[in-house]
Amino acid sequence: MGFEHYDVFVIGSGSAGRQVATRCAKEGMKVAIADNREYGGTCANRGCDPKKVLLNASEIIARTSDMTAVGVTEIPKIDWQALQKFKEKFVSAMPVKTEESLDKLGITMYHQSPQFIEEGLLSVEGKKVTVDKVVIASGLIPRPLHFEGAELFKTSDDFLELPALPESIIFVGGGYIAMEFAHIAARCGVDVTIIERGERVLKMFDASITGLLEEESKKIGINFIFNADVIRAEMLQKNTRVFYTRDGKEQSVKAEMVFNTSGRVPSVDMLALDKGNVATTPRGIKVNEYLQSTTNSNVYACGDVADSGSLPLTPLSSKEGRHVGVQLATGTHTKYDFPAIPTAVYTTPQLAMVGLTEDQAKEQGISYKVLSEHVPDWFSVKRLNSKNYCYKTLKGENDEILGAEILAPEASEMINLFAMAIQQKLTCTQFRETIFAYPTFASDMQSMV
Repeated sequence: MGFEHYDVFVIGSGSAGRQVATRCAKEGMKVAIADNREYGGTCANRGCDPKKVLLNASEIIARTSDMTAVGVTEIPKIDWQALQKFKEKFVSAMPVKTEESLDKLGITMYHQSPQFIEEGLLSVEGKKVTVDKVVIASGLIPRPLHFEGAELFKTSDDFLELPALPESIIFVGGGYIAMEFAHIAARCGVDVTIIERGERVLKMFDASITGLLEEESKKIGINFIFNADVIRAEMLQKNTRVFYTRDGKEQSVKAEMVFNTSGRVPSVDMLALDKGNVATTPRGIKVNEYLQSTTNSNVYACGDVADSGSLPLTPLSSKEGRHVGVQLATGTHTKYDFPAIPTAVYTTPQLAMVGLTEDQAKEQGISYKVLSEHVPDWFSVKRLNSKNYCYKTLKGENDEILGAEILAPEASEMINLFAMAIQQKLTCTQFRETIFAYPTFASDMQSMV
């Protein structure tokens, strides 16, 4: 008896994998998809979507807290259990809906990570299957910790499923996830500490802007420990004590719960990629300009697991998935065109950026002019009785917008306009001449270029 054969086998059911599988199936190809977790991927099930539901509550507290001195008389309290129940309405239906949509297209689904036996031959759910093309879209997983007591640390998945908030939390790592969860917890009254190896949080952003965010974070009770290396952890009667070295001295801090937010790494260890002749780097599957494995032309990678040089963001994963899907469905070979990529940190206030940073412009030898200002007196933020508003934009020698960073209550919405302007190659003059509704944060942006 011969093995089951597929034209395309997709590993991962997140935004990238679904795009590939759907496009290929619609073209009449025989497609299989596999995932060892709930179908739908990280963002929908245990990432950006459920996180944003929880963040909405903390944003409401932040807004009302700012207004207590000017007329708002009471800060609302969060019913965490009710909030979690509301969040589940968005999450619980996703796996079933995803599987139903794939099933309607005739796509075979597996609920286990496959492994390469050799090029073109996989093992999945106890059977062997042959494949013409493999698309790896398995995403990222929490970075493992390697010290005594590492098993005591929970992950971002656990935070999103907490039935109740603890009295105190330690986050190890100062990136997106740590800062966002810290703001949620602190706004709910939790005593929060962030331990970071470097000298500041969110290193990809400008230090002057993250400094303002750090100061605001301290005001709501978040404690930062910088330049600290965690070396071990131990369980106490109620709390966990985390030991770290700083300035050559061993110190410690304790909390009821501790979380590993030290970053994420490619989810590839279970795939036996070496047997499939698929090369990797610490950042993921090594791909060329077609999002194709550099060592096996019948393997593609897209989304967060691909070392394509782009950011691990859901909209980008979808775009990469569409690109790979089109190539496989049409038999074409098209280079991937990197778009302007906006990214946001959903703290209160929010932090967002798009385009080139000043360091990147210098590295690429691009001439630029910096426009940067802290603007607490602008009406859009002053009406909220807040002072957390600043920006930094890069302007090219031909009046083009090169990049932007914004700290503001609505930075995540504002940055999309700059992304569109950069993608469409609008000049600063053209951007300023566009009529925006006033008074809005968007209308402020014309004064940023």
